[in-house]
Amino acid sequence: MNNVDHYLHAATRENTRKSYQAAVRHFEVEWGGFLPATANSVARYLADHAELLSANTLRQRLAALGQWHIEQGFPDPTKAPIVRNVLRGIRASHPSQEKQAKPLLLAEVEQVATSLSSFAAQAQEKGDRSLSLRLKRNNALLLIGFWRGFRADELTRLAVESISVVPGEGMICYLPHTKGDRQYRGTPFKVPALAKLCPVSAYQDWQNSAQLTDGPVFRAIDRWGHVGERGMHVDSIGPLLRSILSENGVVSSELYSSHSLRRGFANWAISSGWDIKTLMSYVGWKDVQSAARYVDAADPFGNHLLSSAS
Repeated sequence: MNNVDHYLHAATRENTRKSYQAAVRHFEVEWGGFLPATANSVARYLADHAELLSANTLRQRLAALGQWHIEQGFPDPTKAPIVRNVLRGIRASHPSQEKQAKPLLLAEVEQVATSLSSFAAQAQEKGDRSLSLRLKRNNALLLIGFWRGFRADELTRLAVESISVVPGEGMICYLPHTKGDRQYRGTPFKVPALAKLCPVSAYQDWQNSAQLTDGPVFRAIDRWGHVGERGMHVDSIGPLLRSILSENGVVSSELYSSHSLRRGFANWAISSGWDIKTLMSYVGWKDVQSAARYVDAADPFGNHLLSSAS
């Protein structure tokens, strides 16, 4: 790979690159389409998958196909009127409510964090290093993920050498790039030190116990208590979170995903009186529509429901 290819490769987020590659492969290999594609073939592809894939997924497939054509120097067939009209018709014929992860409530965070801390102390007393480390790691992941509203990929890219702890004030987590950082300028995220459910204390407990000096913050731990060198994979965060919730008394854990941390924090912030601009600045959203997808609308009848009556 020459220098130009290296920087072109670096210009696209790894998750986006893999998603686009999978979409192009689906069009060409699994569906049997030809590349470069025509507008008519793309329209047929959409029609063939109208009842199988959501409109959002189809839009992502179009973005991937469009990007492939642009990178290869071909005209982009996804911009043709026939393609746009077919997609509009699919949305009209197959309306569907966007599926969202259930937000994790602060009360549930407290329940799980209290349980994790208690079990970690018991495991340490019994000399079970592997279990103690896993519980401390999980507690740090839960509290940092919630109070910072981090995405799964941001949690996996946190590095020890990019975190600065200021005793009594909090810590700064620096990420070289995020989904909202289109210019790759890097973003510092301040994590608060709290009297209860403190993400800073949870991080320090995990870091000191695992003796981490550099590299990824969140890593796998084997049965003997050895901490891996590599960071956890982004796809492991959702299943791990569901396992953490299920093992610590949260019902219907299958309804949660890694987005539950971000949605949970956003809903807590709004219910606590944060205005939308403050929330957007804290979490890193660039537009109100992005923020609105994570915040549940308030129930105007909330104080008048029968269940609220005393």
